[in-house]
Amino acid sequence: MNPQEVPQIAVVAAVIQDNGKYLITKRASHAVLPGYWEFPGGKVENGENDETALCRELKERLGVAIEVIKLIGENHHDYVDYKVALRLYEAVIKKGTPSPLKCHSFEWVYSIDLNKYEFPPADKKNADKLLGRKPEK
Repeated sequence: MNPQEVPQIAVVAAVIQDNGKYLITKRASHAVLPGYWEFPGGKVENGENDETALCRELKERLGVAIEVIKLIGENHHDYVDYKVALRLYEAVIKKGTPSPLKCHSFEWVYSIDLNKYEFPPADKKNADKLLGRKPEK
């Protein structure tokens, strides 16, 4: 595939904190990058802005309504067949209790424990930024 032809995908994710713990989800077995953990979110569809996409994704995946507070990070990662622009937003749950509707599972974890979970490269960069860690070489 010619480098100019590699699709670029806009992805949004939510950092939701409650009582010192962060909400993370495990990708479904049929998803791209199955079994990895991530901050919940997904692809921005045509015609959506980031906030609309993030609210839709959390409703679909976890059954919760959120309020997006602010952009807290962005990074880019080149996978083999596509490039990702991942934007991370601080958000809060306004209605509902998380339930794994379109993900394998979810957990609330302390930041110190995030390194015990396997994140895909783009998500790991955001986790490292969030925690003030230097990325591993």
